[in-house]
This record gives sequence, structure tokens and C-alpha cells, in this order.
Amino acid sequence: MGRGPVLAPARRIDGAGAPLGRTGPAAFPDTACRRLSGGIMSGMNESHGIRMVDVGAKPVTLRTARASAQLRASAATVQRIRAGDLEKGDAVAAARLAGIMAAKRTSDIVPLCHPLPLDAVEVSIGFPGPDAVSIETLVRATARTGVEMEALVAASAAALTIYDMCKSIDPGMAVEQVRLEAKTGGTRGDFAREG
Repeated sequence: MGRGPVLAPARRIDGAGAPLGRTGPAAFPDTACRRLSGGIMSGMNESHGIRMVDVGAKPVTLRTARASAQLRASAATVQRIRAGDLEKGDAVAAARLAGIMAAKRTSDIVPLCHPLPLDAVEVSIGFPGPDAVSIETLVRATARTGVEMEALVAASAAALTIYDMCKSIDPGMAVEQVRLEAKTGGTRGDFAREG
């Protein structure tokens, strides 16, 4: 009888993912994670040029971002979402909470985002048609960098939460048009989507 693959013995690691007792570049000898220190990831290797942008010299200003997403579903599914009549419970309340939680964890999801102290996160759920659910998010922070990604991640997480709560009755749903609608603050100026 043949033997399965031989696995290397497991090694304990600390919370940062480095083998215990090792810090700095030596803790990550492979080229995929060659340098990791102080939360700044220098990326895959020198030729790929992936880096976390240094925002230390930027002014601290009020930043806002508004994003949106749409969930398309059958009219019967949308009716059950509106009524809170789902096996898993109230999808609207769950989506709002998921959006807020996701905005606060954006830097854990999108690798080159800076962790930001958010001032406020708002998640609104609407029903623009019989087969659609709209999600709109608004994020505010007083920071050196913008909150566009936080607003987009919040909208995505809210839409995906509704999908998760309805997938057993309507697997053909689609998350569509995740997009930035507007932003304010920062040296690059404001943005507002036309139309």
C-alpha cells in the first residue's frame, strides 16, 4: 500500500505570522513576503513594485466617500427580504451591520489599504424595483488618506450578506454595479459620479 505525501512538521507562529522568536525580514525568508515591518508590506519582490504608500506628510482632513451596490433577485425573493421573512432572519438589519463591520476591517481585506480610525459609517438599504435591492454606504474619517475603499468594501459586504441569507431560495441572484458615487477631501479634490 502506498504512502501519502510526507508533510513537514507543524511550526507554531505568532499573531503576525512569523515563526516564534523571529522578527523583521528574517522572519519571512521567502520572496513572496520578503519584507514586512510596522504594517508596511513591501510586496512580492523588488521587481513587482508593490508597496504601501507613505501618507505621513499628507494633511489630516475630513474625508468622506459614498459607494453603492445593487443586488438583483427574483421578485419573490425581494418581497421576502423586505418582509424580513427569511430562514436566517432580517437580511436588511444583517446587511447594515455587515457593512459597518466590513468598513472597519477594510485594511484586513484589501492588503495595501491603511487602517483608518473611522468617524462614522452609514449603510442604507432600499428597494428601487420589484427585482432589486440597492445598497448605499457613506463613510467619514478625519485622516491623511481617503475612505473610498472603506465605502466600497461596506457596500460589497452588505450585498454579499443579503446574498448569503437568500442563496438557498434564489441562487441566481447577482451582485452588480459596486461603485464609488462620490468622495470629498484630500489633495486630489472631490469626485462625484455623473448621472
